Amino acid sequence: MALPQIESFISTLQTVYTFMIIGYVLLSWLPNARESFIGEMLGKLVEPYLSIFRRIIPPIGGMFDISPIVAVFALQFVAAGLIAVIQFLAR
Repeated sequence: MALPQIESFISTLQTVYTFMIIGYVLLSWLPNARESFIGEMLGKLVEPYLSIFRRIIPPIGGMFDISPIVAVFALQFVAAGLIAVIQFLAR
């Protein structure tokens, strides 16, 4: 696998997982949506990652959970870091 393909693969994974997080958060606004097949599937894939940030960042005012926002930023930083390391090693 060529280096541009690896970079593209990492970028695609990051984008897909970001959309999964956003979809999971949007499902929380709809009653009983997380109990659907898609909600349960997204929960199994996204909740372990989000739980790391929920342990660190408490909800604001008891209602507003900003941990998904921080999780998406962290995911973007990790993906950008991996791509930077790959580009550095390719020199």
